[in-house]
Amino acid sequence: MSGVIVTNPPKAEQKDVDALSGFGVATVSEAMGRTGLLGPEIRPVQQGVRMAGTAVTVLSWPGDNLMIHAAVEQCGEGDVLVVTTTSPSTDGMFGELFATALQQRGVRGLIINAGVRDTQELREMDFPAWSRAVSAQGTVKATGGSVNVPVAIDGQVIRPGDVILADDDGVVVVPRERARATVEASEAREAKEAKSRAAFLDGELGLDRYGLRETLKKLGVEYRTYEEYTAGEPS
Repeated sequence: MSGVIVTNPPKAEQKDVDALSGFGVATVSEAMGRTGLLGPEIRPVQQGVRMAGTAVTVLSWPGDNLMIHAAVEQCGEGDVLVVTTTSPSTDGMFGELFATALQQRGVRGLIINAGVRDTQELREMDFPAWSRAVSAQGTVKATGGSVNVPVAIDGQVIRPGDVILADDDGVVVVPRERARATVEASEAREAKEAKSRAAFLDGELGLDRYGLRETLKKLGVEYRTYEEYTAGEPS
């Protein structure tokens, strides 16, 4: 497998990345029309952490972390390393030594569509990671791949410089050219949710606030008393 290492790709504006970091993954995905999620299999190795940054992408051979070593050189302040493989892999391709090198360069975290190990050490050093698997299985450094090219995880394309946002709910990617619009849409969604939250605290029902009684009626859902529902059943 040959490959390419692309240097200095365009990135989303840092002010937009920082603004997106204030929202949850669910909010941002909903604000983009329920798109951008990397899938439920990519899970955090820690809890209570929200992370946002610009993607540095890696395409590796399964069970081979050579291209992660190559990618470290391309990483800088505010980046997130995003790793996937040419075919499914759960091997532990990333651990504490990689995290040490990346943390020194200002990298904010890792998204890997494969395995990660040294999870206790990663938590202790506050280097957040989201992975498909946790595995102590080691890897080799023998096959070429690519850095900073478009990659796909669960059918979702991630390009270098796109915004990656991750929290306990999962991971979402925001295309770099949509970052500002997504910030504005997320702000509007949170404002709308704040009004709904206040209404629910006052006792209003979602059925009434969202006009769902009419929806139920159109779908043929009926209200019946217990006596009406059980009429005609053997006693």
